[in-house]
Amino acid sequence: MNMSNSCVAILLATYNGQKFLIEQLESIALQTHNNWYLIVSDDGSVDGTLDILYKYQKKWSPGKLLIRKGPSRGFCSNFLSMAVDCSIVSDFYAFCDQDDVWLPEKLAIALSNIKRRQRDGIPYLYCGRTTYVDEGLKKIGISPLFVFPRTFRNALVQSIAGGNTMVFNRDAKSILERVGMVEHSSHDWWIYQLVTGCGGEVFYDQDPQVLYRQHAHSLVGANVSIFSKFKRMKFILNGRFKGWSDLSINALDKATPLLTSANVEILNILKKMRAGSLKDRMRLMEVAGLYRQTWKGTISLIIAAIINRI
Repeated sequence: MNMSNSCVAILLATYNGQKFLIEQLESIALQTHNNWYLIVSDDGSVDGTLDILYKYQKKWSPGKLLIRKGPSRGFCSNFLSMAVDCSIVSDFYAFCDQDDVWLPEKLAIALSNIKRRQRDGIPYLYCGRTTYVDEGLKKIGISPLFVFPRTFRNALVQSIAGGNTMVFNRDAKSILERVGMVEHSSHDWWIYQLVTGCGGEVFYDQDPQVLYRQHAHSLVGANVSIFSKFKRMKFILNGRFKGWSDLSINALDKATPLLTSANVEILNILKKMRAGSLKDRMRLMEVAGLYRQTWKGTISLIIAAIINRI
């Protein structure tokens, strides 16, 4: 496939995003790979978001920007409403947040990676690190470098990359369509679970191609401060992580016909573990081989298993 001619459908979910939306749209317009079209699903914005979008729709060539009404059920459902829509047809697909800035080579680098590594008929997901910036785009950090394998055993208990970094092929889009809408905590975690669960491939780029803006209204923060680490532990202790796991398992149950037999077995072990005694939970977690991408994260996972919060 000639990647220079490949079309990318960019899936952007918006909600009251007028403050930073223009910078994101301009960064998309400046992509060195210019064969793309943008679909925006707006979840009922009451600020100037739609005015900005209509302005750019007139500014850009016909068909370059399509605007639709979102499901108004939160950001995850908004993104998934586009990802599972079989009428959205392209060579590749990219999730996009309303308040980030893409570096000019983002799409070109992702497509080059996919061209080199994807195999026919296999779902492929490109994702990676981000550069954390403040509201004025001043660099304040970088997301962690994860080096362990991107597998279903990891995906069951951790989301490794933001949707704002993700580009995926038609085969990945196809399995999203076949499962359809699910209730999940996050669209990026869901596609990571689904692609790995179905035997697909995930590439994690260590070089950031997105400026990930951190501000008061960010839906997902950088998770780099001491406070954020305590906050994640609080999620485990108060049962929020377990609630996320409930959603994941229910969604994966819907996708069971698409999962590999080995991954169905791992999912079943996780279910047994969650319902077992302390002794059984520790034994079955080892059998399942679940792990996170850092030793601190894996320790928190063991603590969650001990107190039955997975």
